[in-house]
Amino acid sequence: MSTSTGDSRLDADVQLLTRLLYETVEHHDSAEVVTLMQDVERWASAAHTSGSASDNGRITAALSAIDPDRSAKLARAFTVYFHLVNVAEQVHRLDESALHDGASLADTMSAVRAAGLDTDDLAWTVEQVEVRPVFTAHPTEASRRSVLTKVRQIADLLEERADPRAQPADRARGERRLAEVIERLWQTDELRVDRPRPIEEARSALFYLEELADQVLPDVVDELAAGLGELGVELSPTAVPVRLGSWVGGDRDGNPLVTPAVTEEVLLHQTRTALRMLERNLQALQVEMSESSRVVAASADLLALTEGAETEEPYRAALQTILDRLGATSARLLDGQQGERSYADADELVADLAVIHRSLLDHRGELTARGPVARVMRTVSLIGFHLAVLDIREHAAHHHTTLARLYELVGQDPAYDTLGPQERTALLARELAEPRPLLSPTTRLEDVPARTMETFHTVRRALDRDPGAIESYIVSMSEDVDDVLAAAVLARQAGLVDLQAGVARIGFVPLLETPTSLAIAGDFLDRLLSCAPYRELVRLRGDSQEVMLGYSDSSKLGGITVSRWGLHRAQRELVEVARTHGVSLVMFHGRGGSVGRGGGPTHEAIVAQPAGTVSGRIKFTEQGEVISDKYLVRSLAHHNMELSLAATLRAATLRREAQNTIEVRRRWDSLMEVISEASHAAYLDLVGDEAFPEYFRQSTPVDELADLNLGSRPARRGGGGRLEDLRAIPWVFGWTQSRQLLPGWFGVGSGLAAAIDAGYGDQLEEAVHRWRFLRMFLSNVEMTLSKTDLAISRRYVEQLVEPPLQRFFGSVTEEHARTVQHLLAITGKDALLSDEPVLRRTFAVRHSRLHAVHELQISLLQRTRSGQSADPELRRALLLTMNGIAAGLRNTG
Repeated sequence: MSTSTGDSRLDADVQLLTRLLYETVEHHDSAEVVTLMQDVERWASAAHTSGSASDNGRITAALSAIDPDRSAKLARAFTVYFHLVNVAEQVHRLDESALHDGASLADTMSAVRAAGLDTDDLAWTVEQVEVRPVFTAHPTEASRRSVLTKVRQIADLLEERADPRAQPADRARGERRLAEVIERLWQTDELRVDRPRPIEEARSALFYLEELADQVLPDVVDELAAGLGELGVELSPTAVPVRLGSWVGGDRDGNPLVTPAVTEEVLLHQTRTALRMLERNLQALQVEMSESSRVVAASADLLALTEGAETEEPYRAALQTILDRLGATSARLLDGQQGERSYADADELVADLAVIHRSLLDHRGELTARGPVARVMRTVSLIGFHLAVLDIREHAAHHHTTLARLYELVGQDPAYDTLGPQERTALLARELAEPRPLLSPTTRLEDVPARTMETFHTVRRALDRDPGAIESYIVSMSEDVDDVLAAAVLARQAGLVDLQAGVARIGFVPLLETPTSLAIAGDFLDRLLSCAPYRELVRLRGDSQEVMLGYSDSSKLGGITVSRWGLHRAQRELVEVARTHGVSLVMFHGRGGSVGRGGGPTHEAIVAQPAGTVSGRIKFTEQGEVISDKYLVRSLAHHNMELSLAATLRAATLRREAQNTIEVRRRWDSLMEVISEASHAAYLDLVGDEAFPEYFRQSTPVDELADLNLGSRPARRGGGGRLEDLRAIPWVFGWTQSRQLLPGWFGVGSGLAAAIDAGYGDQLEEAVHRWRFLRMFLSNVEMTLSKTDLAISRRYVEQLVEPPLQRFFGSVTEEHARTVQHLLAITGKDALLSDEPVLRRTFAVRHSRLHAVHELQISLLQRTRSGQSADPELRRALLLTMNGIAAGLRNTG
C-alpha cells in the first residue's frame, strides 16, 4: 500500500471521528463548547505563530475568563479528540509499517538463510531464544481502563470499516456503533477518583496479558515455527520463544501498598486467569479431536490416558482425562483442596499432551499434531499455571535493615550496621555457605524486617504451589556485592536457598541504575561471581545470571548521554565477565516509555545492543502508556511481538560477534567518551544549581501530578525534596507537560560540539552511518527534539516562573539550538524528522489543538497557584489538561 493511500484512509477516519465527537458534544452539552474549542484553537495557533505580546495577551485574557466548568469541558473535548486520533493512527500503523523493510520474522528468516547458518547451530540457538516483555504498574498511563476499553471498541469498529468486503449498509451500521461508543466515552469520567490500589493495577495488567497469551502469541510463535520449518528446523512444541512477565504486585520498591498479602492476591488472580484459559483451550481442542479408532489407530500410551473409557474417539477421551486433572489442579491451587489427580506443575500437563502429540505423529496425524495440538502445548508451556512470571523487587537498604536486626538478635559483634561493604561481603559469604539459622520459630520482628521476611516466605509458599510462578528477586539500587548477598542470605532463612542441600529456588538480580553502578558493572559482576558460595548458587540455577539495567535513574542523575553510553559500555563488560566465569548472562532492560527513560522502538533497541549481548534471552519492561499504545489493538500487538521476537532472533544468530575491527571500535569509543564527558558536564551545570529544582517545580505541573492518581506508588522515595529523591517518572512527566523534555536531549549538543572541536568530526560522521548504537541514540534524541516546543515552554516560564529563576530557560534555549544545529549537520538533514513523513504527520495533526490545551493549562496553573486551589472544579479542569497533553503527545513519562 502506498503512503498516500494509507494517509487518505487515515484522514477519512480522523474526519469521521472528529465529526462524531462534535455532534456528541453539541448534543450532550451545547454547540458553545465546540465553538469555544475552535476559538481557543485559533487563538492559540495565532499566538504561537506570531509570538506577539498582543496575541499572547488575548489568549491569556480569554482563557482566564472561562469558568472552571467550561474549562473542564474544553479540556475533556480536546482529550477525547486526541484519543480518537490516536486510535485511528494505531489502526493504520500496520499500513505504515510496510515502509520499514527488514524487521519482520519473514525478513529475518530470509537473512538467516542468506547467512548460510548451520541447521544444527540454528536449531540450538532458537531453543535458547526467550523474549520476555515484563508488564509493570509504573504510573505513566494517564487514561483509565474504562476509557481504554472504549478506545479498543473504536479500534475494532475502524478495522471492520476498513474491510474491503464491507457494503454501504455495513459502513452505515459501523458509523452508528462508533457514535454510540463516542457518546459513552464522552460521558465517562476521564479522571480517577482515587489512587488505584495494587490489585486494581493487577487487573489492568491482566487485561493485556490474557489477550496476548490467548490471542496473539500463539499465532506469532506459529509463524516462527513455519518460517523455521522452511529452513529445515523444527520448533519443539514445548519451546517458549516468548514468555510474559509482570511486576504488578511484586514491585515493592518505594511502594508501601505492595504488601506480601497483595502479592498473594495478585498471584491468585493470575492463577485463576491461567487455569480458565487452559480449560478453554483444552475444551476447544477436545471438540476438534474427532479422530475415530474405526478409521485410524492410536498408541498404547494414548489409550492408557483414556483411563479405560469405552469410546471410539480415544483422543477426546484422553483430553477429558486431562480436563479432569486440570479441574483437580484448580481445586488445589485456588481452594487448597489436595488430591492425587492434581498436576504438580504445568510440565506434567505438557507431558500428557505430548502423549497425544506422539500418537498423532505415529499414526498419520502430522498436521494435527504440529497444528492445534502443538499450539495448545505451547500455550501451556507459555503460561503454566500462572499466566505471567512474577518478579519481586525490593530496595537494597531494606535487606540490610533486616539483617542488622537479625544479627543484633544473635549477638553479632561488631554490629552489622557498622560494617562497610567489603566487611559485609565477607560476613554474608560465610553466612551463605554455612547452615547456621539467623531466625528461630520464636523470633519476633517488626516494621521493615517483618515485612521483608514475610515477602520471602510468601515467595516460598507461591513456589510450593507452582514452581514457575516466580523466578527472579531484583535488588534495587545495587551498589556493591553485599547488596546481592544480603538478599540471598535472607532467602536462605525462608528455605528458598540451601547450598548444602543443592537448593536455589529463585535467582538474585542486581539492578544497576546509577551512573556510578553502571561505571563499575564489570567489576561488580566479577566480584559477585568470584564469591564461591554465590557462584555455587548460580550453578544450581543452571549457570545463568540475570542483571537488570536501569535507564530512568541513570538518565535523571547524569543526563541522557552519559546514561546511554554507560549502559552500552556496561553491557560489553558484563558479557565478557560472564563469559570468563562460564555463566550465561540474561540482560533485563528497565526501559520507560519516554526517550528520557530509555524508551524508543523496542526492536531497534534490541538490534542496537552490543554484539554478543543478546545470546537468546532478553527481558525488557513495558510501562504505562506504552502498553496501551503497543498492545491495545490486537493486530498491532501481534506486529509488535513479532518485531521483538524477530529482532532477538536476528541479534542471537547474526550479531554474535562485533562487525567492526577492534581499531574502529576503539576509535568510536574515544569519540563517545568525549561526547559523554562534555554532555555530562553541561547537564550537571544545569541541574546541579541549587535553585534548579525550584525552577522545575514552577515551570511544570509536577507538584499537581499527585492529584492525577496515576498509580499506587508515591512520586518520591522517602518523601524528600531533593532531586535525588524524586522518581524518574514525575521528573519526565513534568518536563513533558511543559514541552521542555530536557531528560531526552539536554547536553547532547554540548557533547557533539566538544567532539567536533576536538577534531572528531570525520569519525562522528563515519560512526553515525556505521554504528547502530550511535545512530539509534541520535534518532531517539531527534524524536524528543521534535516533541519539544520551546515557544510553548516560554509561555510556561513567562507566566509561571519567578523572574530570578527564568535564567535557566536561557540555558535550555541555548542548548536546544546547539543540539538541533549539530544533529542536523551530522545526519545531513535540513529539518528534524525530514525522512519520517509519518511521524511529521502525527505531530502536525495535533499541533494547533495541543497549543490550545497548553494555553488552557497555563491559565489554570496561574489561577490555582494564585490562591484559587481550593476550588475543586478548577483543579479538576487542570488535571484534565494533564490528561489531554499526555494523550496529545502520546507520552507522559
